[in-house]
Amino acid sequence: MSYSSLKRLLIGRPLKSKELGEQKLNKVKALAILSSDALSSVAYGPEQVLIVLATIGMIAFWYSIPIGIGVLILLTALILSYRQIIYAYPEGGGAYVVSKHNLGENAGLIAGGSLLVDYILTVSVSISSGTDALTSAFPVLHDYKVIIACLLVILIMILNLRGVTESASALAYPVYLFVLALLLLIGVGIWKVATGQVSPDVHPALGTVVPGISLFLLLRAFSSGCSALTGVEAISNAVTNFKEPAARNAVRTLVAMGIILAILFSGVMFLAYWFGIVPKAEETVVSQLASQVFGRNGFYYFVQGTTALI
Repeated sequence: MSYSSLKRLLIGRPLKSKELGEQKLNKVKALAILSSDALSSVAYGPEQVLIVLATIGMIAFWYSIPIGIGVLILLTALILSYRQIIYAYPEGGGAYVVSKHNLGENAGLIAGGSLLVDYILTVSVSISSGTDALTSAFPVLHDYKVIIACLLVILIMILNLRGVTESASALAYPVYLFVLALLLLIGVGIWKVATGQVSPDVHPALGTVVPGISLFLLLRAFSSGCSALTGVEAISNAVTNFKEPAARNAVRTLVAMGIILAILFSGVMFLAYWFGIVPKAEETVVSQLASQVFGRNGFYYFVQGTTALI
């Protein structure tokens, strides 16, 4: 097979300039491709808070609730800020553009360079989180985590090279299935809590005195929990990819993403606290939560499968 034939097979035929309009995204596809980063961070954001608090002990886990509220307040501020940026910079209000226009070229270059590093780390963290979800469901694959992660990076690269609309079409299913899976998990989990099926003794009471806790550690837990906000800026960076009216469609997509992210993050954080979930190296918090809510049945593998996909 020639190089051109292999290239055509993997990333499709070259697009003509006049086909640019066909690459514009509607709100449904845009929500999938531009919010997948932010929504997927729900799978590891709450866990990062618990990992930091675990250095003190399970007695400190009740702090995850006020920390989670702090993350939600920050999310609200970000959504309102990026909403203004979208209207002010309808050509695409990335950190570089906003910083350059308001603070100068050097500030813009620093912001742009920081985002380049951030996006590389985001791929690493997201791929690792997806691999962890897969190996949590199938422990026999634990020794092959690095190989699986590398293959997933290559797969995502190929999807993006195929073009905006094709990658959006492919990514829409995992994103919406993940949202459905977590809403199901949160709904059933809250129902079990409300009906008294979960013992209140498995978690520390709110306000419990925690010896050895420090402001620095709480701030460290908060900053780790803010990893759940990764990718919130993506929609404001890609306003030009929306169908007209681009700015209004982008704002509506941004608000929808913010609402979904807030519901999923707060739900997972609350249930992890209430069920007394303790972070483990070999199993993710979401996996433990799904196992306790559903048991190791089809619903559990549905949650883990969609988490790995997103």
